[in-house]
Parts: sequence; C-alpha cells; structure tokens
Amino acid sequence: MRVPPFSRFRPFMQLSAVFVLGMIIGGVVYNAVWHISYNKLWIENQDLKVQLQQSEEDIKTLRKYSKRQTVIKEIKIRAEEKSSEDKDPVAIKEIAQQMVKELQVLRGRDMFEIDTDSKLVRMLLDRKIYTVRQKEFSIQVKTMLVMEGVLQIWVDVRPYLRS
Repeated sequence: MRVPPFSRFRPFMQLSAVFVLGMIIGGVVYNAVWHISYNKLWIENQDLKVQLQQSEEDIKTLRKYSKRQTVIKEIKIRAEEKSSEDKDPVAIKEIAQQMVKELQVLRGRDMFEIDTDSKLVRMLLDRKIYTVRQKEFSIQVKTMLVMEGVLQIWVDVRPYLRS
C-alpha cells in the first residue's frame, strides 16, 4: 500500500488552519463586544432600578405631605465626580441608595429646624464605611442643602484603605 506524499496536502492544511484561526479570533472579538454591551445594559438597568425606587418613595411622601409646604419631601444624594479610575458608578449608586434608606427619618421634618438635624446627620455619616460588592467605601459629607422641600446632600465617596 502506498502512502501519498504529504506535500500535496500542505496548501489545504494551511488554508484550513487560517480558517479555524479566523473563526477563533472572530469568536473572541464577538464575545468581547457582547460583554461590553451587556455590562453597559446592566449598569443602565441598575440606574433605572434606583430611580424607580426613589420615585416611588417620593410619590408616597408627596401624597402624604401634599398640604404642608415647609417639610422635607424628597432626599437626593449626589456623589462628587472626580476624574479617578477607581470610581465604580454602580457601587456609588448602591451607597447612595443605602444612605437614602438611613435618612428616611428626615422625611416630613420641618425645613426650618434642619440645623439640629444636619449636625446629627453629619456626625452619623461622616467617614462612615459602606461595604458594596465586597469592597469597602468611606464617605464624607461635603454639603447639605434644603430647598423647596428637597434635601440634597453632596458626598465624596472613596475606597476605604485600612491602615
């Protein structure tokens, strides 16, 4: 029995190797694009969930205190943006959501008596450590402002470094 020479199959083998390599590289590129788009979609979904929950709480509060004009009806937490690469937008939104839950006791309070409450809030929240997604973050309250029934709190969120 004769074995055909291998040199006859070399062009076919090269062509099939290039084809298989192209399929693998194409699969990797497609998978990377899919994961990037899925990650953006997931982050947007988390943002919308937070907004929905906040809106539902605001609607309940507005219905409850619709007759009174001088009460805190809404609480907004704003994180100061800094050009740092270690900022995680999903973690920051989860921290803001936890802070709003902690500050629910301020809803319905008189806006003109906020000075005593603001001192208490600053003492409770200043340098508090939150654990989100297996990472620890420290917050610092920068500014608190009450205007037209909305309590706005600006915070600085930083990764917590144990010393």
